[in-house]
Amino acid sequence: MIEMPILKDLVLIFGVSVAWLLAGYRLRLPPIIGFLLAGFVIGPYGMGLIRSSHEVEILAEIGVVLLLFAVGMEFSLRDLMSSKKAVLLGGTLQVVLTTVITLLLTAQFGLALNQAVFAGFLVSLSSTAIVLKTMQDRAEVDSAHGRVILSILIFQDIAIAPMMIFTPLLAGTSGDLAESILTLALKGVAVVLAVILLARYIVPKVLFQVTRTRSRELFLLSIVLICSAVAWATSELGLSLGLGAFLAGLIISESEYSYQALEGILPFKAVFTGFFFISIGMLLDTSIVLAHPVTVLGAGAGILLVKALIAGGVALALGMSTRAAVIIGLALSQIGEFSFVLSRAGVSSGLLDFHLYQIFLALAVLTMGVTPFIINMAPRLASIVTSWPGLRRFESGSYLGMAGRNGVTKKLHDHLVIVGFGVNGRNIAKAAKVAGVTYEIVEMNPDTVRAVRAEGEPIRYGDATSRELLKSVAIDQARIVVIAISDPAATRQVIHTIRELSRKVYIIVRTRFVNEMPALYTLGANEVIPEEFETSVEIFTRVLLKYLVPRAEIEKFTNEVRAHSYEMFRSLSRLSPSLSDLPVHLSGIEVSAVKVSERCAVSGQTLAEAQLRSRLGVNVLAIMRGEQLIANPSGNEQIGNGDVLYVIGTTAQCAEASRALG
Repeated sequence: MIEMPILKDLVLIFGVSVAWLLAGYRLRLPPIIGFLLAGFVIGPYGMGLIRSSHEVEILAEIGVVLLLFAVGMEFSLRDLMSSKKAVLLGGTLQVVLTTVITLLLTAQFGLALNQAVFAGFLVSLSSTAIVLKTMQDRAEVDSAHGRVILSILIFQDIAIAPMMIFTPLLAGTSGDLAESILTLALKGVAVVLAVILLARYIVPKVLFQVTRTRSRELFLLSIVLICSAVAWATSELGLSLGLGAFLAGLIISESEYSYQALEGILPFKAVFTGFFFISIGMLLDTSIVLAHPVTVLGAGAGILLVKALIAGGVALALGMSTRAAVIIGLALSQIGEFSFVLSRAGVSSGLLDFHLYQIFLALAVLTMGVTPFIINMAPRLASIVTSWPGLRRFESGSYLGMAGRNGVTKKLHDHLVIVGFGVNGRNIAKAAKVAGVTYEIVEMNPDTVRAVRAEGEPIRYGDATSRELLKSVAIDQARIVVIAISDPAATRQVIHTIRELSRKVYIIVRTRFVNEMPALYTLGANEVIPEEFETSVEIFTRVLLKYLVPRAEIEKFTNEVRAHSYEMFRSLSRLSPSLSDLPVHLSGIEVSAVKVSERCAVSGQTLAEAQLRSRLGVNVLAIMRGEQLIANPSGNEQIGNGDVLYVIGTTAQCAEASRALG
């Protein structure tokens, strides 16, 4: 019997991973933390259950390749250009400042210059996976601070490529520095030209021929071939496999087949990326951590604080408010998963010895582990920090070219204030304009403000949680405020601030979920409209219309739902008998088409003379006469030979009408 130790190890890996992921799900922790903990438990420094560590490392390398390949496919040059200011300016400032400050701090502790620069690279990256997952759970990805966070994370994901290229240079493994830089530049130019050539001219044509076969197997194999070939080519040039995988993903992302390719790769990416983080957990030696607990905890806290201050300062430089800057800084304060990828390159290049590598692993796991809790606490911390005297000048944000509009420019009274200018805000503004209602708009996205202001809209840039900004739109003189922003925490803060300034203004709030309604009402909202149930009501209305339920009955039902604060969907006992028994009432009803024959006695008679209801029990809904449809005909409408009558009644009545008239 052939022994396969790797099979037993895979069973252990999957078993422990499932257990930790289930526990993490209940604790609302991201999967990465579960993988890291699973790796530690089964690794040589934990329970020592895994024997085939070399094979696991090979699987982990595949995970790195697929991870970077998927990132490349998800990356879009169009998305980059749409928010280029936040990506290029914000991302560059965050990465460069973090690298430089980390370099200066670590150099004070005896690290060589090249190691200090590499440490700056490692610390400058944040966790895209953890931050985005937590932001999505909090429904804040589309908020103003969420867009800036996403933009900086995009830049960091791109920055990993040049960092991996420079790692061998920092290690001094590339010979003469000037010659190495020249060689690197030539390789870079060659790679860029190859990527452009493949992305524009070769890969789209090849994939077009492949997709014509309609074979999913051939398409998936072609995608894997492109990924492997580009990764191998960059490896042969002395660059990393991961960089090649990222470039391969970038090549495919520019084609129309990127989504189909991503769909095929994602399951493999999830499994092999799990192996990568498990392998990292297996390498964590807790004995070193326990031997230096003060160093690890102190350095971890220092990293969180320094990165939060830098990212928050960058956010202020981009024109964000104090509150948004605090949230952005805290969200980007951890070490990211791509730092693990980079650290492996540093170990193989000799930049990190075993001791430093273990310290780095401990710091990375520590900062990533506390990230979900920090992000969840960020809005409350932001409210505290915003009240500090020295930061009040940034309370409503500032942006080049925006400040001149934030003063009161006209007398406002009995007006409408719209907070947030997304889809809902735009529709409200259009309706107000048609109705002749004076309105003011408050928006945190500077690009939106600039574009909308050019259209002549009365829009102001700033954070609506700011008292000064609300005063500038004369909130105490407004009749109605509509809050339509994708930030639950900010929504609550806006209501609280408005109520401090005015008790009479009528506040209407759009929220995503019904479970947020009680808190919003408690804070002082007059009306809360949850999207999930409004969508349900609209869908249910259309369903009932298709089932021919009377409109009056439907309106009665929907009004009762709204009148009871949307609690009706939670209790089926509240449904009226006629509605809850809907299938019973409609099961015997049908609409039937009956053609009037030449020998039929009613031919030439009016509907009133034919007395179809009293004789046959059916009502005529419409008459089709040739190509003319006569809807809801009157009793004076004459029945002609060959007319098609659309009648409603029971199944038996419709059958009898078909025999009598046909």
